[in-house]
Order: sequence, then structure tokens, then C-alpha cells
Amino acid sequence: MSGSGAPLLTVDGRGLRVAVVAASWHATVMDGLLDGARRGLAEAGVTDVDVVRVPGTFELAVACARLAPAYDALVALGVVVRGGTPHFDYVCQAATLGLTEVGVRTGVPIGFGVLTCDDDAQALDRSGLPGSHEDKGHEAANAAVSTAVTLLALTAPRTPAGVGTVAP
Repeated sequence: MSGSGAPLLTVDGRGLRVAVVAASWHATVMDGLLDGARRGLAEAGVTDVDVVRVPGTFELAVACARLAPAYDALVALGVVVRGGTPHFDYVCQAATLGLTEVGVRTGVPIGFGVLTCDDDAQALDRSGLPGSHEDKGHEAANAAVSTAVTLLALTAPRTPAGVGTVAP
């Protein structure tokens, strides 16, 4: 199972503003991913959450690029199921490279909840629905919040040693 060895992330995301960008294809799988992301955000204390739906996985990157300046973190959810044409490879590569580029360019972490599966059974098994072995929506939300908290801590203003202190 691909989820073995996954870290258990618990983080306090109170005060963060997060958008979940979710594709519409494969409605049952997407409902599971979206529910898992919402649950993960709630568990982290994130209450300022917007959900934006786009037609498919290919459109995730452009939506995230537009939303990034207004949010502390984004969660991108989609699913691509292999078919009989190279379309699968093109969409998976475009989504992966596009979301990576948006995150690096903007500095806004993006939880990558894009399933790239050989068949519907694999997608359902990773969707977080009852009976699934994995909950990739939940994992993507946790990764986004954890990274946002880490980045905010790294960029928090620091007081240089000796400044603001009184010598005895």
C-alpha cells in the first residue's frame, strides 16, 4: 500500500486561511477527497476555508495561481484514471508541474491531493470513503497546513540578540 510510512501530522492551523480547489470529474471519488480535506482542516483548527470547484484536474494549477495571493495554503484535489490514450500522461504531468510551479513561484504551500490511478478501484481505495485504505484528501490538507505553519514560523520577525533587553 502506498500510504505505508506516511507521517502522522498534527498541527495547529488556527488563524490560517485555506482554499480547497477540487476538480469535478469522478464525483464519488471527489466527494470523498473533499470530505477528507475538510475533516483534516477542521482537525487542525482551520475555520476560514473556501472551496472552489473547477472542471477537471488540468484546471487546478490556474485556479491555484489565481487564489494563492489571498490564502496561507491551498489544497488541490483531483483524480485522473488511466485510459487507452496518452491523455492520462499529459494531464498528470501538467497538473504536477503546474501546481509545483505555482507553489514555488508564490511561496504558498499546496497540498497535492491529485490521484493518478490505473483504474476506478484504485481511486476509490484512496478517496477516504468508507472501506477505503487511504484518505488522500485528509493527507493533502494536513500537508498544506503543516507546511504553512512551518513557513510562517520561518518568516516570523525575530528580535536580534540584545535588542529590547535591559542590561543589569
